[in-house]
Amino acid sequence: MTTNMRFTEPNTRVRLGFRKILRVQRGQDFVEALAWLSVAAVVAMFLIDGNVAQIVWSDPITLLNAISRLTALVATDILLIHMLLVARVPWIDRLYGHDRATLQHKKLGKPILYLVIAHFLASLLSYSITAQATLVDEFFALANSGRDMLWAILALGLMIVVVVTSINIARKRISYETWYVVHLLSYISVAIAVPHQFSTGTDIAGKWPQTFFWVTLYLFVVCNIAWFRFLSPIVGSLYHGFKVIETSGESSDATSIYIGGRDLKRVGGKAGQFYILRVMTAKQWWRAHPFSLSAAPNTKFIRFTIGKRGDDTSLLQNIKPGTRVILEGPYGVFTEDRRSREKVTLIAAGIGAPPIRALAESMAARPGDINIIYRVRNEADAPLVDELKELARRRGFKLTLLEGQRGNAKSWMPAHPENLPDHARLSLIAPWVSESDVFICGPAPWTKTVEKSLLRAGTPAHQIHAEEFAW
Repeated sequence: MTTNMRFTEPNTRVRLGFRKILRVQRGQDFVEALAWLSVAAVVAMFLIDGNVAQIVWSDPITLLNAISRLTALVATDILLIHMLLVARVPWIDRLYGHDRATLQHKKLGKPILYLVIAHFLASLLSYSITAQATLVDEFFALANSGRDMLWAILALGLMIVVVVTSINIARKRISYETWYVVHLLSYISVAIAVPHQFSTGTDIAGKWPQTFFWVTLYLFVVCNIAWFRFLSPIVGSLYHGFKVIETSGESSDATSIYIGGRDLKRVGGKAGQFYILRVMTAKQWWRAHPFSLSAAPNTKFIRFTIGKRGDDTSLLQNIKPGTRVILEGPYGVFTEDRRSREKVTLIAAGIGAPPIRALAESMAARPGDINIIYRVRNEADAPLVDELKELARRRGFKLTLLEGQRGNAKSWMPAHPENLPDHARLSLIAPWVSESDVFICGPAPWTKTVEKSLLRAGTPAHQIHAEEFAW
């Protein structure tokens, strides 16, 4: 363990107060208003183009055509927003954080699918009535009517696969790697669905306002995805020449990996944020994983402390110095930028210690301002516990180690002789917890339990900060 490491100097100032939170909320409102405005613009252009009569009073075929076209336009607009939310675009990440953006992405999946299916069924039914053919016969006729229509049908199939694998029940049964590969199909589905909008549709081709709107929207989304999701990590990693310079065992199942490179001051990043790490070895180059910084950003190294949790993380325990890596990020809003109070409580469990340890190192604070609570199975084998002890000693913070088995299934604390509830014990450990910002990092179910006890202890919800590596 690197207990004698040189710590980075903490921040000297931090802006507090609720106004900074209001600015973030205004930014979120602005982005959401733009998203809804784009949907409204799509509907307005459709109606202004003389389609009101087709919806209000028309024969069945004309009505089905109108429904088909409108659902296709709205679905495409929302689908582009849906993709942008998980493109890891910095301006979205700074406002929402990775987990909230991912949550909104998931919520949009089903409405998009329903709109696309409605578009397909309305088109199929309209063509079937016109041709006086069965739905099955007309389906195959459409598939054989041209390459663009065939690609559109394939795109629908890919969208169904992507949405089905996003449902919670399905997601729990597949690995992250499988999910990632499947979701790459979403980019393919959009790409192959685009041509038929221009070749067979009547709402865009030849109409300059609609053409300008859609071309601009497509280019905006494609450029953001291409740069931030794919090109920027590669270009940045090549420039900095990231590679492993050192490893250090922190416990029986956790290792710190030090990444070095050129001009690290330009990498950016803040304590509490995470990167997507891709190890450039024959077995691991195609699989990337998120890891939080376990030391405050500095000009010497970037450090991750990785627990042994599966095949890839097991391999990383024995990574060799000199191994090339690609870093994508930094991401997340689990930082001091979300702090609004003078007092801070940092709560960690197990391998959730890395970002908490980095925050303890970097946060602007006077002695007594920060209370650290570290839930461990065994103090002697807890990752980074010695560094947290040293940080607490140097900076005058209170560190409480909670060791042992849980008191009961609904508790996140070890058993207590007086059987006090968690929120009461929390108030004893951190008497001003209701007046502080609280940063929590640990397994998702555990984090939810901690949040419940904080709310019962009187901590306002906007002062509780937690971020998951959602997918």
